[in-house]
Order: sequence, then structure tokens, then C-alpha cells
Amino acid sequence: MGFNVFLRALKLGFILSLLILFSDCKNSEKRIHLKLKEKMDLETTYPSDVIPFMDKWKIFLGDGTKSDSLINFDKEDFFYVENDGKTNWVVYKTPNSGITSRTSSNTRTELGEKKHWIPETGGKLTGTLKVMHVSTSGDARVAASYSVVVGQIHSDEGHENEPLKIFYKKFPGHKKGSVYWNYEINTDGDNSKRWDFSTAVWGNDMSVVGETPDTYPEEPEEGIELGETFSYEVNVHEGIMYLTFTSEGHETVKFTKNLLKSDFSTKADIPEQILTLYAPIDRDGIERDSAYAGEIQYFKQGAYNQTNGKDPEKNIVWSTGSETYGGDIAKQYENGCYAEVWFSNATVGPGVAP
Repeated sequence: MGFNVFLRALKLGFILSLLILFSDCKNSEKRIHLKLKEKMDLETTYPSDVIPFMDKWKIFLGDGTKSDSLINFDKEDFFYVENDGKTNWVVYKTPNSGITSRTSSNTRTELGEKKHWIPETGGKLTGTLKVMHVSTSGDARVAASYSVVVGQIHSDEGHENEPLKIFYKKFPGHKKGSVYWNYEINTDGDNSKRWDFSTAVWGNDMSVVGETPDTYPEEPEEGIELGETFSYEVNVHEGIMYLTFTSEGHETVKFTKNLLKSDFSTKADIPEQILTLYAPIDRDGIERDSAYAGEIQYFKQGAYNQTNGKDPEKNIVWSTGSETYGGDIAKQYENGCYAEVWFSNATVGPGVAP
């Protein structure tokens, strides 16, 4: 009897020893994991280390990932840091087809400003960037093909239209691309008649397209190359939008646009560009006289890919007919069906007197 008790005690002691050993191993593994994570965090350069304003933004990525906290946040293949040998750059990368927002057919890896404002109050956004890639797939007749939006003002009420989109576009085979900005009218009444008026900065505006799906217009002489740095400043002060574009070796270009009083409130005000570009899709609306006055706005910045897989015959301005490989992001990246934009510097804050 005593021997059996001894055996049971011995077995119990052995089991307890194993449990303690197992627990020690798990704790040790946990400590090692935490130390490795701490080391990786120390070694990793995050976008928030390069451009410290990340606490003022949230992000939507091309695979549908969202985050409201961007300090020490990155995402492989979408939002991360690259060094070109001299400078750290924040990379925004997104495929032609992925998961996008409820108001768009186009994918994005793009910041959205947390703070909202009205034009009368204003705000200011700057960015220094270089576009590294735009989709090489698309329909040359479609104005949106081969383009990416690198900065926006977006409305958060009403029609949720965009008083500003800054584009870069380059046709396949061209060395130089175009930088231009679009103003979308805040439509009076039915928003199905909305349109964008496009203004060239360097190169062409949005309306310059190919005659067939695979023929391209003449390359712009004063355009911007892939990998060439340029900067923009968007300053909204007391309802007036002041735009400044700079790039070494190019003329500095400035624009002014009133966001409180429409330039397009009658049919006679509709520009010829719109009558030509938007006629095939029956968009010829007019803007409310007060434009975006009193309407809540916010800034966006990053890579908002304008090339998608939608049928051009249904919308010859915005449906680009690009190859999307069934939404397979890896295949799109392998075959040039994506947009990639690098920022080295950016700021956001209140509007200032010009």
C-alpha cells in the first residue's frame, strides 16, 4: 500500500515537473518573441518616422485594409518605406483591382484626413513626391487610363464630390507624363450629370486621349517623367483655393479657384472641353451657384489608382478596361497593373493668407 502511494506521488511529481518545464518554455518563447519584436521595431523605419503627420490621418489600402492609427504602422506591398540611396520615401502602392470604398470603383492606398473643415475655414496640404509607376494596361481612348490621383479635397456631405483631384498620367511607351488637376462641379440637382473640368500643370489635361484603344497621342514636351520629383501646395483660405506646383527644371505654376461661387452655374458656362469629353456619357449638368460653400471637406493624399477593369463602352471617360487578372493582386503587380507613388515630405494644417 505504501509502495503504491509512493508510485502515485512519483508520477504526480513527474507530471508537475513537466508542466513547470512546459510553462517555463512557453514563457521563454514569449520573452524571446517580445525581444525579437522590439528589435524589429527598432530596426524598422515606418512611414510615421519619415512623415510625422501620420497621427492626423487614417488610411484605406488597396486590399481593403483600414487603420485609424498610423504611428508605427505599415503594410507590406501597400504602405511602407523605401530608401533610394539618399532619402527615405513613404510608398503608396495599389493594384488596378482590389477592395475599394463605397463611393468609388477604383482602388487606393490613400490617407484620409481625420479633421474636417469647410472652405470658409480652410486648410492647407503640401506634398513632395515622385510617381514610380502607373498602370501599363488600359484603353487609350479613356481619359482616366494610365493615371493616378496623388492629392484630393473631398466633400463629406451632399453629393460627396471632389473640388480638387491632382493627377499624374503617362501613356505606355512615353518617357514623360502629365500633371493636371480636376475640379468636379457640385451639381445642382441630380448628380448623375456631374463632370470634371481638367487643367494642365505640366503636359496635357485629362481630355487628351488616344483615337483607338491602343494608339496614343503625342508625348508632352514639358511633361514629368516617372521617378521625377515634384511638389504641390493646396491652400484654402477664406473660401479661395490657391494651388502651387513646383519641380526642378520646370516652370512654377499657380492657380486660384473660388470654392464659394460657381463658374459653371448656367449651360452657357459649360466649357468646350466638357461638351467634347463628356458628351458620349450624357453628362452636361450645371453647378449650384454657391459651389462648395458651407460644405464639409477633408484632404486625401497617396495613390488613388484611376485605372480599373470596367467596360469602356459603358463609360468612355472613367471605365478604363484594364487587365485585372480576376482581382489577383500578386499577378497585377507582376504584370504592371498597379499604381505606385513615393512621398518624401508632406504637411497638413490650417489655411493661411496667401
